[in-house]
Amino acid sequence: MENKDVDFKGFRMNGFLALFLFLFVWFGIVAWLVSTDTLALNVLAVVMIVLGIVLNCGYMMLEPNEARVMVFFGQYKGTFRETGFYWVNPFLSAKKLSLRARNLDVEPIKVNDKIGNPVLIGLVLVWRLKDTYKAMFEIDAQTMANTTVTLGNGKTQTSASTVASRMNAFENFVKIQSDAALRQVAGLYAYDDNESEADGLTLRSGGEEINEQLEQKLNERLSMAGIEVMEARINYLAYAPEIAAVMLRRQQASAIISAREKIVEGAVSMVRMALDKLAADDVVELDEEKKAAMVSNLLVVLCADESAQPVVNTGTLNH
Repeated sequence: MENKDVDFKGFRMNGFLALFLFLFVWFGIVAWLVSTDTLALNVLAVVMIVLGIVLNCGYMMLEPNEARVMVFFGQYKGTFRETGFYWVNPFLSAKKLSLRARNLDVEPIKVNDKIGNPVLIGLVLVWRLKDTYKAMFEIDAQTMANTTVTLGNGKTQTSASTVASRMNAFENFVKIQSDAALRQVAGLYAYDDNESEADGLTLRSGGEEINEQLEQKLNERLSMAGIEVMEARINYLAYAPEIAAVMLRRQQASAIISAREKIVEGAVSMVRMALDKLAADDVVELDEEKKAAMVSNLLVVLCADESAQPVVNTGTLNH
């Protein structure tokens, strides 16, 4: 695809040099008006004054990471990126843009994950303008940048777009597209690996892989507007309020089951060790029935949530 974003090749002059030349011309015009009485020359001097006022509109100043899109009566002439103070053709429309990186904190939105559970997911991203031609002419940013101001009498007035309102229009475009990309990525994965149908990557465990896919989807969507996403990360992830309590109980039950499995595994190991130790040291000889009773008692003691109450056997093992 042809790259239409080109550098401005038109005439430009150092702003301070142009200012010195125009001041010299202004002084000459004033001296001319003072020294002449001819009507024709006076008319010519007035025309020169008007022309000087028009020429003074050609000054512009750019800071680092700023650009101006140069348009001559509707025709794109290139993008001016040189920093400093310059004078250009005053009939060129120089629309200022910022190429600096910007943060966008997308408020959490409700989406359905792969299993269908409603979850709240939020996003933070860093973006900047990369292609000024696409940004200005591929999307209707100039119309979106028109701001409506409410006057004191209650009436509204639409003001001309400035660099701030223009960048806010781009930010709004990024926000809408980021919502769509976030819904698309979130629908491909389950919330966590506790779902019976979920396997592999999840929203909770995906980490960098999920963020990379999100960044890729965003760049695909925003390339039409000449916007580049430098970084995208999920900064908020939770179940929706209507199922949060149920999912919390499920997570608690899962944690309890996992803990019980560890306790039983340890208890069985300790019982086996106790029986082997008793047999090896010839402390007492137990038949199968006594072993079963001992195993039951030890498991109760080791696996119980509360401390076991001791029972003193005053008889003999034969009773």
